[in-house]
Amino acid sequence: MKKKTLLLSVSILCTILLHQNALGQKPDKNEQRPNVIMLMADDLGWGDVGFNGNDEIITPNLDGMAESGLRFTNFYAAAPLCSPTRASCLTGRSPYRQGIFAAHTGAMRHAEKTIAEVLQKEGYKTGFFGKWHLGWLESEKVESRGSYSPPWQHGFEETFATKSAVPTWNPTKTPADWHGFGSKDDGSWGGSIYMENGVPATENLEGDDSRIIMDRAIPFIEKSVNEDKAFLATIWFHAPHEPISAGPEYLAKYPNLSEAQKNYYGCITAMDEQIGRLRSYLKEKGIEKNTLIFFCSDNGPADPVAKSGVASAGPYRGHKHQMWEGGLRVPSLILWPDHIKAGQVSEFQANTNDYFPTILDVLNIQVSRKVPLDGVSLLPEIEGESTIRSESMAFGYKRIYRGIDLSALIKGKYKICIPDKGKKMMLFDLEADPTESHDLASEMPDLLKSMEAELQKTKESWRESREGKDYQW
Repeated sequence: MKKKTLLLSVSILCTILLHQNALGQKPDKNEQRPNVIMLMADDLGWGDVGFNGNDEIITPNLDGMAESGLRFTNFYAAAPLCSPTRASCLTGRSPYRQGIFAAHTGAMRHAEKTIAEVLQKEGYKTGFFGKWHLGWLESEKVESRGSYSPPWQHGFEETFATKSAVPTWNPTKTPADWHGFGSKDDGSWGGSIYMENGVPATENLEGDDSRIIMDRAIPFIEKSVNEDKAFLATIWFHAPHEPISAGPEYLAKYPNLSEAQKNYYGCITAMDEQIGRLRSYLKEKGIEKNTLIFFCSDNGPADPVAKSGVASAGPYRGHKHQMWEGGLRVPSLILWPDHIKAGQVSEFQANTNDYFPTILDVLNIQVSRKVPLDGVSLLPEIEGESTIRSESMAFGYKRIYRGIDLSALIKGKYKICIPDKGKKMMLFDLEADPTESHDLASEMPDLLKSMEAELQKTKESWRESREGKDYQW
């Protein structure tokens, strides 16, 4: 009888352990570690995807991922523009700690520890593909803003990257109707170029830019699979950042829309198609269930396309370059088949600083750090636990020469912010007033004062970090 009881107990224990493993528990050091893919769109508004309620745009692959995984309704970029947010994704630290206040105003500091550097030391293959925007890529080309700091100096062994934006269709050519940065009269592109493993790329640069990026990312994954190595693939698309242009087959999908919206939606659909191509490849190789995928945007929709109604921040106010919700709140999801229960929707207040600690937590990697992190692990959300963020979230954006110095702090349901140039500090209840229509500053002065004091304390911590407290010289 004792033997039967013992066998039954062992059987129950095994069942529990298997169940825990299926729900995304941290892997043991000796277990096969999951692959990690970090996907990011550029200037994609909260309302520019089907899974957030846009009925016109065609994004079946992202919508399918949201249905099969975990979708966040309250996910924020660390800043309302590109370079700062990108720095936060890789380090788990506010870009203000790193001296990256805006686009082209700084570069990734070499003392910062990136997720690629951590995983590379753990034996992962690491690759970066797409828009870097955290420093120059050409060592001998001196430019007016920023400094040389390419991805291959920050833990990425395989790279295919541009310094900043390129046209979303034919990235080596100026679109016929584009007269902004990078345009050239002869039709060539005068802006960023693709650097492939440190050398200017010369082949396969025609057509859809998202496809061009994926054409490099998939071979990297293939090589990792063939070498039986876990991998980190960071794939940061240019779509739908200006210059916005879509190919004929994507324009044709939107016959009843304006030309501007055809191009905008078209390049997003093209990006979605490449994300679907990536997922199909993972299934084909039998590694889909062992691959953790993150997706988000780097900020809200760009000013011109948002103001014209071409792009959408959904129900939220504002756009890129503003501290309104429309500039900070972005579409986001996490997919990890068989580990994340399908169809989860999380209201947890998360942001791009959270990627770094989440990946470490999921992989059970302990990193000795004496410098502060600004993110928290999202593993409880991945495991289906409904939690409330206990830490506040702070944001910033600064361009002194333009007189821009914006900031925000979200603590629970309340948010204080200087949302745009010329505005004073405002206070909003995001639960009761998600569109930020009613400023509570004069009605709740004590709360405003306490939150301003917390924001100031955070800013002081940021200043100490970037001025040397966190770095060894």
